[in-house]
Amino acid sequence: MSNVNPLIEIVKSQKKGIAKGIYSACSANEYVIEAVLESALLNGDFALIEATANQVNQFGGYTGMKPEDFKRFVYSIAEKVKFPVEKIILGGDHLGPLTWQNEDTVDAMKKSRELIRDYVLAGFTKIHIDTSMKLKEDVDCGEFNTEIIAARGAELCLEAEMAFEELIKKDAYATHPVYIIGSEVPIPGGSQEDDDLVSVTKVSDFENTIKTFKEAFVSKNLESAWMHVVAVVVQPGVEFGDEAIHEYDREKAKDLVMALKKYPNFVLEGHSTDYQNAQSLKSMVEDGIAILKVGPALTFALREGLFALNYIENELFRYSPEIQLSGFIETLEKQMLKKPDNWQKHYHGSSEKIRFARKYSYSDRCRYYLPSEDVDESIKLLINNLRSREIPLTLIKQFMPVQYKKVRNNKLKNDPEALLKDVIVDCIEDYIYATHP
Repeated sequence: MSNVNPLIEIVKSQKKGIAKGIYSACSANEYVIEAVLESALLNGDFALIEATANQVNQFGGYTGMKPEDFKRFVYSIAEKVKFPVEKIILGGDHLGPLTWQNEDTVDAMKKSRELIRDYVLAGFTKIHIDTSMKLKEDVDCGEFNTEIIAARGAELCLEAEMAFEELIKKDAYATHPVYIIGSEVPIPGGSQEDDDLVSVTKVSDFENTIKTFKEAFVSKNLESAWMHVVAVVVQPGVEFGDEAIHEYDREKAKDLVMALKKYPNFVLEGHSTDYQNAQSLKSMVEDGIAILKVGPALTFALREGLFALNYIENELFRYSPEIQLSGFIETLEKQMLKKPDNWQKHYHGSSEKIRFARKYSYSDRCRYYLPSEDVDESIKLLINNLRSREIPLTLIKQFMPVQYKKVRNNKLKNDPEALLKDVIVDCIEDYIYATHP
């Protein structure tokens, strides 16, 4: 008998009128995941941590991790912070042909089936099926619609169901995955342009997605799997660009929110909720957008914390010849210039504007460079340098004023890693506020 998926309880609460939700941390950064787990431990919550198809896949993705590797990675951090693994929900985001869009349909879908199978067999229990992207043949023939998207989605769900049947033979108490359908616009990671207007998903599109996917599932005898579809990804009118944030507007989303009430088994999933203020996030959860995806905002906070620590290090040791400075900020910039693939298609304008964006854009393309050997070594040196003496409170006050108050009130240790993680926690606290009734 498999365990009940905790995300189903979120849906039940929502349909009882209880504004309960959950945030999903989309990150493979160790400091971010530690902060997420430590916050969840403090609040007695489940922790939902997701990997994206281009980040973690059967070929390693850009992190070098396969789904089973990512699971072990997260579990190792849980062991470190003494977080119970049974309260971790692992999610797979945009599972489908995201990374194989330029390939023929047969090859792309074969790889997509293998992808979703590996995620389910690794014990991921939140599966976002995303077949919304055009493949090579779709571009060539010029035909692409919701029916094609749904048919491919059902094909992947069938693979997921077969994988779960295999898994449950090994573990009778394995939790059945829930499925998320639909896709947000634009692509994962934030808008590439600071558009003046972000359109809320039309009610007709939302309802057509549900109708078409249900028909596709039934055509493949997946009626039982349809009962595990708990959410639809929509665009509720939130987005961010390099410097702009599109705040949630209840008035603009009211028709979509009203339409949701007709569907007793669904909540909405909102992507790109990064940088929304706490009250906007809470309004979203109250309106049925019960799953809040956040990623760049968490690593943006991490980058802020690292910059602050680097400034403190420079003030402390600039004139100490026996100390080798980490040069974190300069090392990060050098690495981004050396390998521009992860940012140059996203940042536009003058050279000065692009230089500024590399460091401070809300899109936070910096996150792709933190795991590189040179940058990682500079972070380790930064932490070690700051641990060689107690950080003066005056410098914490200057560069990390929020953390300063916590240190003064004995709520936070005066330690560089503790200070760094607390900058991330400051972001997480908005999501905790929003998702708790």
